[in-house]
Amino acid sequence: MRTKDEKKQVLLLRRENTGYMDGLWDFAGSGHVDENESAMQAVVRECREELGITVELKDIRFVHLSHRVGQNGARTYYDIYFLVERYTGEPYIAEPEKCSGLQWFAMDELPEDIIGIRKQAFLSYLKSEYYSEVINF
Repeated sequence: MRTKDEKKQVLLLRRENTGYMDGLWDFAGSGHVDENESAMQAVVRECREELGITVELKDIRFVHLSHRVGQNGARTYYDIYFLVERYTGEPYIAEPEKCSGLQWFAMDELPEDIIGIRKQAFLSYLKSEYYSEVINF
């Protein structure tokens, strides 16, 4: 999130060729936690890999946990959301094979074609709700 002209914004990327929700907007700098890596270390790595920016652990703040409860054999996921308060560099599409767009959006003007679970988590964050559940996603 950043402030530009007194308006808070969130950086989103449009997924492409990933096999998951391609064509929809997602939070920039998100991804899976690798083996022997903490969730915050994953944020640092993903921001470097996807956006070409440098993030320090001290500049990351936890904001939300979403428990996606799978049913009928579907996997269960825990999505951990962090806010990057400071970074070095200018974000750009560092993985063009996985991303077809990168754009700042006003926090109150998210695009209609954002991934649904991301929008739900973002709205929870805005209400200072630190936990949510999604059943049968």
